[in-house]
Amino acid sequence: MSVSNHENRKSRSSTGSMNIHLFHKPGHADSLLTHLNLLRKRCLFTDVVLLAGNRAFPCHRAVLASSSRYFEAMFSGGLKESQDREVNFHDALHPEVLELLLDYAYSARIILNEENSESLLEAGDMLQFHDIRDAASEFLEKNLHTANCLNMMLISDAHCCERLFELSWRMCLSNFVELSKAEDFLRLPKLKLMELILSEELEVEDESLVYEAVMGWIKYDLCLRLDDLPDLLRCVRLALLPDQYLRSLASDDLVVQNKLAKAIVEEATHCRNKILQNDGLVTGFCARPRKVSQALLLLGGQTFMCDKIYVMDQKTTEMIPKTDIPSPRKECSACAIGCKVYVTGGKGAENGASKDVWVYDTLHDEWSKAGPLLVARFGHGSAELDNCLYVVGGHTAITGAFPASPSVSLKQVEHYDPQVDKWSLVAPLREGVSNAAVVGAKMKLFVFGGTSVNREKLPKVQCFDPVQNRWTVPANCPQSWRYTAM
Repeated sequence: MSVSNHENRKSRSSTGSMNIHLFHKPGHADSLLTHLNLLRKRCLFTDVVLLAGNRAFPCHRAVLASSSRYFEAMFSGGLKESQDREVNFHDALHPEVLELLLDYAYSARIILNEENSESLLEAGDMLQFHDIRDAASEFLEKNLHTANCLNMMLISDAHCCERLFELSWRMCLSNFVELSKAEDFLRLPKLKLMELILSEELEVEDESLVYEAVMGWIKYDLCLRLDDLPDLLRCVRLALLPDQYLRSLASDDLVVQNKLAKAIVEEATHCRNKILQNDGLVTGFCARPRKVSQALLLLGGQTFMCDKIYVMDQKTTEMIPKTDIPSPRKECSACAIGCKVYVTGGKGAENGASKDVWVYDTLHDEWSKAGPLLVARFGHGSAELDNCLYVVGGHTAITGAFPASPSVSLKQVEHYDPQVDKWSLVAPLREGVSNAAVVGAKMKLFVFGGTSVNREKLPKVQCFDPVQNRWTVPANCPQSWRYTAM
């Protein structure tokens, strides 16, 4: 057709109105891909050959670059590789996996199964077929179980599959004891094993199970791993082990022969002895309970007096009674520091304000007495901050050094250092309160609401900075609160 003929037809058809018709063939894209794939298989118009293992795959650069950022960067980079007729992956890529990727590039279809999904995830990430990587990751998520979660954790971490990593990580933590006997566990890299046993959310009923898992990993390849023993022992909460178990551990041949490991066990034994002797607060990592092993405790009783303590079984949700509080009381306050619960003040049997401080050891189900408060009080609040205890406000019925009556809300704030079993006064509240919520956060103490001296609900938030020993009122509560707790 000549150019003049087309121009004449355009002139004749220009009537002032535009009649338009859009023609669209829905299957054109599929048809084009299908034909390109036929051309590839017949080696027509191909301009590059991919080599993997002992196989060769003639391809079209344009199709590869359109499907993969890896190939797009390779072919458009202007370097020597962009002009090469061959790209050789050697043994870095299995030919069957490369064939699946190429079939997808030329058809937009791929079949995932349990045999190929892991390899496709790795190859999809390597060659930046991101759709394939994400599809394989989603397939593996749906087929995740305890038999493969350790391997999935490693693969997903290496290839930035965040959701698959999170799911497999959680499964590893919650099934640690069962998995610690598996071959995949014994082949874990040291750093990944350390991450697992350091986790606060590791689900173990007894820390001895963590120690045994570590020793099993060491003994799996003793010659190469023996020097790793100190690093791994530092990750175990050794001071939480039963006494007899810890003593037997100290005589283990592998520990005795390793000077660093022996020192770590001796330090844990020292911490354990301090706990048993109630010799101040033990804050070392080896004595810190894991979050999932922390118990939910309930203090109360069948009368108005608090004389019972219960712990909730996290599996059965059954409330299990523990040793009764030696001195029943009401309107007291309780706060946990590490594995000990401090019950301060309150009203005793004679209905008078008390200075007593009772300490419950959750590890041994035992009560002991700590140094008394400076000011007898009830209706007060308490909170932990930087491993120390603060007691705030409340009422008192004692006259003397700090004149007050049961109707007066105290300003006095006391600080307790468990290491020396000693109480001291810090700066008083801006406004005395009772029945307020007290919490420690971000190295500061916060007091929410409560009842003021005038028996009114206080709408203020009072904040204590221990470094400056000063109280401020940074904000008001959304509404006036009292009888609150945190």
